[in-house]
This record gives sequence, structure tokens and C-alpha cells, in this order.
Amino acid sequence: MKRPLGIVALCYVTGIILGSGIGGPLGFLFLSGFLVSGAVWLLPSRGTFLLPALVMIAGWTNFQLQTDIVSPRDLRVLLGQAPQLVTLQGVLLETPTLRVRHIQGRETPQWRSSAHISVTTLQTDDSTLAARGRIIVSTRDLLSRDWFAGQQVELSGVLHPPREADAPGLFDYRRYLSREGIYFQLDVESPNDWKKRGRPQGPSLADRFFAWGKEQLQRGLPTEDTPLHLLWAMTLGWKTGLSDEVSEPFMASGTMHIFAISGLHIALLSGILLAVLRVIRLPRMLCGCVIIPLLWFYTAATGWQASAVRSTVMMTIVIGGWSLSRPADLLNSLSAAALVILLLDPQQLFQAGFQLSFLVVFAIAVLMPALDGWRDRILRNDPFLPDSLQPRWQRWTKPAGRAVAVSLATSLAAWLGSLPLIAWYFHLVTPVSLLANVLVVPLSSLALMGNLGSLLCGDWAPAAGVLFNEASWFFMSCMMAISSWCASLPGAFFYVPAPPPAAAVLFYLLVFGLCKGWFSTAPHRKVAWPSAAALFLLMAWQTLHFWNETTVVVVPVGGGNFVWVDRPGRKNDLLIDCGNQSSYENVTRPFLRAQGVNKLENFLVTHGDVRQMGGAPQLLTDFSPRVVYHGATRQRSAAYRQILERIPERTLTEGQQFCQFKVLHPKSDHHFTEADDNALVLLADFQGVRLLFLSDLGRAGQEALLQTPESVEADIVISGRPLHGEPLSPPLLKRIRPQLIILADHEHPVAARGSKALHRRLEQSGVPVLFGRRTGPVTIRCRPTRWEAETMHSPIV
Repeated sequence: MKRPLGIVALCYVTGIILGSGIGGPLGFLFLSGFLVSGAVWLLPSRGTFLLPALVMIAGWTNFQLQTDIVSPRDLRVLLGQAPQLVTLQGVLLETPTLRVRHIQGRETPQWRSSAHISVTTLQTDDSTLAARGRIIVSTRDLLSRDWFAGQQVELSGVLHPPREADAPGLFDYRRYLSREGIYFQLDVESPNDWKKRGRPQGPSLADRFFAWGKEQLQRGLPTEDTPLHLLWAMTLGWKTGLSDEVSEPFMASGTMHIFAISGLHIALLSGILLAVLRVIRLPRMLCGCVIIPLLWFYTAATGWQASAVRSTVMMTIVIGGWSLSRPADLLNSLSAAALVILLLDPQQLFQAGFQLSFLVVFAIAVLMPALDGWRDRILRNDPFLPDSLQPRWQRWTKPAGRAVAVSLATSLAAWLGSLPLIAWYFHLVTPVSLLANVLVVPLSSLALMGNLGSLLCGDWAPAAGVLFNEASWFFMSCMMAISSWCASLPGAFFYVPAPPPAAAVLFYLLVFGLCKGWFSTAPHRKVAWPSAAALFLLMAWQTLHFWNETTVVVVPVGGGNFVWVDRPGRKNDLLIDCGNQSSYENVTRPFLRAQGVNKLENFLVTHGDVRQMGGAPQLLTDFSPRVVYHGATRQRSAAYRQILERIPERTLTEGQQFCQFKVLHPKSDHHFTEADDNALVLLADFQGVRLLFLSDLGRAGQEALLQTPESVEADIVISGRPLHGEPLSPPLLKRIRPQLIILADHEHPVAARGSKALHRRLEQSGVPVLFGRRTGPVTIRCRPTRWEAETMHSPIV
């Protein structure tokens, strides 16, 4: 059988997916595996059907074994979901790492130290218990440099589940950590709360190599600047220097992958070692015995990064087969590498890095033969014309043209293989990466070669090391300039919503099927055409099903909230407020990008409260709204007046209509002293579903709204938290007569929380209430004459 490991890997992956989606008791899975194994032994003629089932059960069982609670000391048994003040003891699994964040308006960057710890003892106010589990520890500020992996520690802080996504489509930190077997996070106030227990630990191999490598790569360079930091990241795996500001042009140009110690690094290191060993005529077997241990040494020295381990496993299998003179098959080797990794950690299947690594290599292996054939047909010369009679310029440029064509084909194959996943995880499409990678990847190879040369020279040839470092610094500077230039090109990148799974599967089917000829060859077209048609019909049904749907997302953010109204057709979408500056940068801007918003059509500022619109000046720069609406009443906020100076006049008063909304408050002659009382009140009717938006309307504003002759009845009322007083007074609530109340309060700061008395009063009104601090963002889906509300942290209403 050709590529037998591909079928084994596919069955094993199916078992992991079943374990993640369905689950099941371990006893039943072990019994099933035992029975199927017996059937394979007793009925060898049925092995064709039973062996795939056995492999599937093995994957399912392994996943459950590594994710289920199998010990009474598991932290998930000892702790609940509520935050607790604890003191715990454990062992550092890694040397603490640093992350830096540059906050706009502050000169001093914010540093944060984090580390993974294996917990052994947990002490609360009630008791001291033996515990088992891994947690992540986060501390604001810099730790001293004498903390290393293997050190026994005692820490005091607040232990809680990791933070969930702040809004739909944003990065879910809790889910990400759960895929690594971590279910709790400990927030430690300061480095003073870190205490050592047991014998002090010295630096590990990775720590010593990293410190030595940094010193070698900096030799001869005058300053510690951004190119040097990026060289450390690319060669040594140092992630501290990859701040958001530095990595943004590489993300936009699709070249961020060069900073992961992955296939490019391992392949280049393998190529250099193989070239040296073959020059001295070392036999194949001995080459493999030398190269493979050195690759694993480099992986260990750079901290056992997941991408490095995946690449090293893959290269170990490839070099091992080559050294044993076995026939090479990239797809079979890829399947073997996936099996080895998933046997050790089945949860890697659900990590973006694993999926991108294997899909990109798979795409290159499948698509390159077809792309090479097209390239050869384009570049081939007249077969009846001897080479000696070809023009001289053509003979000179032919090798360079072929090299560029190979780079373009490889870049195209990798881009096609990663396109749906990049759109799913990062909501980004980067057409410019086809050009950027052709230019940047060769430069990154040269920079990496220079760094490896500098490390090999070490202290015994410092002069040569300086030359290597200066060359690497130059190549990295060129990479930075090219990435920034590519990202600035028109249409270089754009944001998209996450594609439906059916669309991603159809995309891969069409791309791989066209290149492999599945739609034209008799054995495959009977399956390829019906599969493509079924996926297309599924996508069409989903599109028609949601065509008339209006989605309203209410997102509480620090001190305020914003509302996103997504109606059919991009020109009808509306953003109501955006939160303060910090909330805009951390939540609103990523949320809009996750919705595929590149240019905002309509933006409304309800009132001049910095909690609600403090991030508006930056939003105007980032998304250039086509129309900005605001109230006609005067506002004392300086930030509000700054916005009005930058936008065309589009004032709204009582009775005006726009974008399916009607303004109910305030009147043009109303001038309240409190900004909250001047907030715009909007009534929307989406195909028979009425929504009332109150923003942060204060007491005086509510009394004025009660005097309006217009009907304020609504199916759903959405209110924020006014700075003074309470929202939704009993007379106003009685007049609205809602079926659902959404109070967009927030846990932090304390002033943004709804009081217990307010919560009690609203709950006693007899109307279902969703409190933002409990439920998180609320998504309302309006269809003709009916609606449903879905929260991120609780069931559908």
C-alpha cells in the first residue's frame, strides 16, 4: 500500500476529534479497545475493517486519558470557578518569560512575567491539600534573573480560571490554555510574593545557551536595537522583543512565520550540517547519527518550542529514512510525524501552530508538482532551437528566472494551504504575502545563516563572528523595510470574518482537486463532483437562511459599552459608541476586525462621556467611518469636541430617522448638565422586532423620555450604567414593557458595576435580565417577528 501511514494518521485524528466532541467514560473506551483487539486477533480476515476502528479507538482513548479528571487531587476537583486567595507550592516547569506592552500615552512600557508551574500543595483559608495540575502564573513587573526551571517555589495570589474572550471572534485565552492542559491562572501582585523552596536551581541548558547566544549575536554591534531583538527571536526563540508594534508589519505582510523556530530553521540547519559532512565524505548512516542529535540539541537549547519540536520530529523522520536508504515520500513522512506528536500530546491537533505547520507542508507536497509543470511550460524554450542559438540575455537570465519561479510557486502553495486557517484564526487575508515571502524568505535564510555562522565561530574566531553579525543585522534591517513597504501597498491585506467550515472544506477540495486532477480522472470524479456540489449547497442554504437576519452584539467594556449592529449589506452596519481608549485598543478594534470590517460605514456617538467614546479619535483614524452621527445638544467633553472637528456635521435630534433607527431623545432645546442625560435614545424595528437603546441615560434624561408622546415599547431594552443614579427607573420600565432587559454593566472598574439593589429590583420586575458582568457580551439575532439572545458565558435565552 502506498503511504500506509496516511490512513493510520487519518483514523487516529478521527478518534481525537470524536473524543473532543463526544467524550466518553474511559472504562468503556478501554473495554471497546480490548474487544476490537480480540476481534482483530480472532478474525484476521476482517482486519481491513477492524484495524482502522482500533486505531480510532486508540486516538479517542488517548485524548480522554490526557484530558479527563483521573485523580481526586486534580485542581479541577479541588477548586471551583470563583477566584480564591491561595498560597501554593510547586515546581517551575520553565524559566519565567517576559512580555512587554507599550501603552499609548505612557512613556514607560508595561512588563509582565509569566511561567508554567506544576502544583504540589494548595493552601486556602480552610485547609492545606496535596494538589495536582499545571497552572500559569502572571506577575506585573520584572522578576530577578535567578529564577530557573526546576526551582521549587511558593507563591501567593488570586487563583482563578483564565480569562475568556472579551467579545465574539476575539482570542479565547481560556480555551487556548485548556488545550495545553492548563485550567487555572494565578495572579501574583508583585515579585516580592515569589519565594524559593528547596535547593536553588542554576540555569538549564536552554538558559545557558540563550545567554551565551545573545552575547555572541550582539558581538560587534554598537547598540541593542530592534533588528538585533528580531535576530534573537528568529534564532534563539526570544519572544519578548516581538511586541505588537514590532510584529504588526510582519503580520500584515504575511511574513510573521519567519520568527518561529520551525521548518525553515531546522531545514536550513540540516542542510548546512549535511553539506559539511558530505564534503568530508561521511557515509549516509554516520551523517544521520550526527545530524539528528544536533537537531535535537538545538531544539532543547531553544526551549523545546512546540514549532521546533514538530519540525525536528519531521526532519528526524526524513533524515532517518534517507540515512537508511529508504525511498523518500514526503506525505508518508508527514503522517509519521503527525502520529508521533499526537501520540505524545493529542491536544496539539486543535492548536493553530500544528494545523498551519502540517497543512502548509501538505499543500507544498501536493501542489508543487502541478505548479512545477505549469512553470516549466511557461519557461520552456523552443525545443527545435539549440541552446547555442538562444539569445545571450535569455541564457543568462534563465537560471535566475527559474529560481524566482520556484520561489513564487512555493509561496503560492504555502499561501493557498494556509489561507482558510489564517482567515479563521487571525481574520486576515494577505495577498501581498506572495510577493513579500519571495523577498523576505531568502533574506531570512541569509540572516539565519549569518547567525549560525556567528554561533559556530563563538569565542575562538571573534573577528569572523563580528562580520557574520553585521551581515545578519543588515539582512534583518532589509527584511523590516521590505515588510513595512509591502504592508503599505494598496490591497496588501484586509480583514475578513471567520469562514464557515463548509467553505474551508470546499476551498481545499477545489484547490487540491484541480491540481491533482480529481475532477477529470474517472476514479475520483465520481466522488469529487458530488462532494463539491454538497458543500456548495450547504453554503448556499446557510447564506439564504441568515440572509434576512440582523445581528446586534452588546459588548460591556471597562466603564462603558459599545453596540455593533450588523444588518444585511455592509452599508447598513452601525457601531454605537466604542468605549474608552484602552477598551478600544483591546476589545473594540479587534472585534471590528474579527467581523471583517476594514472601513466602517456608520458610527454613532451617543454622548460626550469618555467611558463611551474615549477611543473615537483613534477609531476615526483606523476605520475612516463614512458617516458619523452625534447628538445636537452641546457637550462639555473636550474629546467630544475634538471628534466634531474631524467629522462632517451629522447631528440627530428627536424624531429623526436613519439606518432603520428613530431618535426618541433628546429634543434640540434640551441642555442637561450631565452628559449621560443628553445621551441619544434610539428605537429600532428589525422586521417586527423592536429594540430600545438607552445608552447611559441618567435620571433626568429618563424623566424627559417619559414625557415624549412617541411609543417607547420594545421587545428588548439595552441600557448602560449612568455615572450618577440608576438606569431603567420603574416608571420607564413599566412604559417600555420589554420581554428582555440587557444591562451592559462591567466588573471593572467598580463604578461600572450595577449595585445589588439595582440587580434585585430588575430581577423582581418579572422580566428576564442579562447582566453584562455575569454574562459577558450578548448577541441578539433578529429574524422576521422573532428573536433570540445568546450570551458568551450562559445559555441561549
